[in-house]
Amino acid sequence: MSDRNIALSVKNLVVQYYTDDGRINAVNGVSFDLMEGERLGLVGESGCGKSTMALALMRMIKPPGKILSGEAWIQNFNLYELNYEDMRMARAHMIGMIPQGAMNSLVPVLRIKDQIMDTIQDHKLGMSKEQMLERACEALESVGLSRRVANMYPHELSGGMKQRVCAAIGLAMKPKVIIADEPTSALDVITQRQVMETIGKLQDQTKASIIMITHDMGLMAQFVDRVAVMYAGKLAEVSTVKDAFTNPLHPYTKLLISTLPVLSRKGVFVSIPGMAPSFLELPAGCPFHPRCPSAMDICTEKMPEQITTSEGRLVSCHLYQA
Repeated sequence: MSDRNIALSVKNLVVQYYTDDGRINAVNGVSFDLMEGERLGLVGESGCGKSTMALALMRMIKPPGKILSGEAWIQNFNLYELNYEDMRMARAHMIGMIPQGAMNSLVPVLRIKDQIMDTIQDHKLGMSKEQMLERACEALESVGLSRRVANMYPHELSGGMKQRVCAAIGLAMKPKVIIADEPTSALDVITQRQVMETIGKLQDQTKASIIMITHDMGLMAQFVDRVAVMYAGKLAEVSTVKDAFTNPLHPYTKLLISTLPVLSRKGVFVSIPGMAPSFLELPAGCPFHPRCPSAMDICTEKMPEQITTSEGRLVSCHLYQA
């Protein structure tokens, strides 16, 4: 991957929420690079901070949340240094998002063409209404939908069609970085595959980079180039998808992979012992140590640092600290 340029560089990102019971760091010092044309999968249990990460990269964190610190660089621009108007222009143009829950992401009283054209018009490209309509129809065709869908309302579409429309909206401005937040949730397995194939074809056409957010390790194995495993707001491991599945480093990654169904233990359900901790009651030291089969004394006292191995993999675990 060394011959590629960096499309997105995230450094020490911290997102904090203020609650009646205290402050929590939903994203806590996360750093990673996304290469041009790469597919990076962000995986972890529910509540680990994946969707907060997506919203933070789009600078869409709302009160009581706050991006406390960090950097996110795209094309020599730090997204967190842009003023409000510049960031609004950067959305959809430099960094786009396919949101979670297509069923609730579309405006029910607007035709599909109007929802796509709103994005185009908002970026002040100087296009006529006819040109914007043509761009909207091209966006629909790029996700495998007929032009006639442009005149339809969301309630006239199936779940898979709605998800493709969300992809068309997110990609209408041909962004360099695409964040897909649980793009296959609530869809049947056949439609899931169709949606993923559509996203893959769009990436091939636009040469964009993708961050795929999901809790589905099986989906990751089929689609992404690298896997970033998240736990309690921090990255536990970042590896190529092959390394993550054949030689996982972090105990949490090993346990996640062990939960995948295999034919040799048909009918046997495997789960990770314990529960993910509340951000308000994180244990001292490594947040995973109460559930970790490899925990040591130091794990209860000190947070492990994120290190880079000789193979270029990132891992945050005392098993690999010097």
